[in-house]
Amino acid sequence: MEHIKPQSKLQHFPIMLFAITMGFGGLTLAYKKAAAVLSVPIIFYDILTFVISFLALTIFCLYFFKLIKYPKMVLQEFNHPIKINFFATISMSLVLLSNIFREMPTFSLILFSVGMGLQTFVAFYVIAYWLNKDIEIAHSNPAWFIPVAGNLLVAASGVGFVDEYILMFFFSLGMFFWIILTAILFNRIIFHGMLAQKFLPTLAIFIAPPAVAMLGYLNINGNTFDLFAKFLLNIAFIFALLLFVLAKNFYKIQFFISWWAFTFPFAALTIAFLTAYEKTQYYPFELLSIFSLVLTTMIIAFVGLKTIGAILRGDICKEE
Repeated sequence: MEHIKPQSKLQHFPIMLFAITMGFGGLTLAYKKAAAVLSVPIIFYDILTFVISFLALTIFCLYFFKLIKYPKMVLQEFNHPIKINFFATISMSLVLLSNIFREMPTFSLILFSVGMGLQTFVAFYVIAYWLNKDIEIAHSNPAWFIPVAGNLLVAASGVGFVDEYILMFFFSLGMFFWIILTAILFNRIIFHGMLAQKFLPTLAIFIAPPAVAMLGYLNINGNTFDLFAKFLLNIAFIFALLLFVLAKNFYKIQFFISWWAFTFPFAALTIAFLTAYEKTQYYPFELLSIFSLVLTTMIIAFVGLKTIGAILRGDICKEE
């Protein structure tokens, strides 16, 4: 029995755990930007680089071992109407890591190239899945934004790796489906009942597409913080404010791995505010950047401690 137990844990190692690398990856880049814009000590970025390197290596290796040992379990996740969307967290994690390791050009380019290729495959596979399957409205949730936000992340991170035409391709793909999914998901939430408790944290994902889209748009239009860039930033800010209005809905919910859905969107919003302040020197953007950076750090620390507690209790990597 002692020999079977670790196999069982690996068998149920969830694809959703890649949201951890996204959260820490986004926070690491936020501190890198804060060091450049707000003169925050670079030591925070250095420490987070070490942390994200360890976490990414651990999670990628464990899921790779699961793929080798339990390919049918991976295939089940890949064909699941909700879990399929989380495969984009793998490509997004690679793209984030490519920007963290920019000081290592060859390694960084390899990470970005693999991430971009995987993101392309996942995006079109998921879209084809939506079109080919008879999906129930109850299966729709904000996690559907993840493959869409992945395309926008490629546009936001690809400067120096690919030319503007490729950036524009991913930006267009992401923007088109972001608009469509926003309408679908609002229809689902308003007219078909609130999300299940474990998916409530995924409401935070509404913040990510416009925040990341703003960064991608700046790359494409020559870094001019124009009216459309302001529009995208404000949409992200509005969704963040809406989340605070709904805060009471999160007080009593049980901890799930889906809580990591809070992390990357707020990290993306922080980077968007920092970039806006860098471009405009508008004082409110500085205040919002500082507040968002502190809040994101607190959220990740809180969810991280909750995750460690869940691991110690054996609540992670078990059959649902």
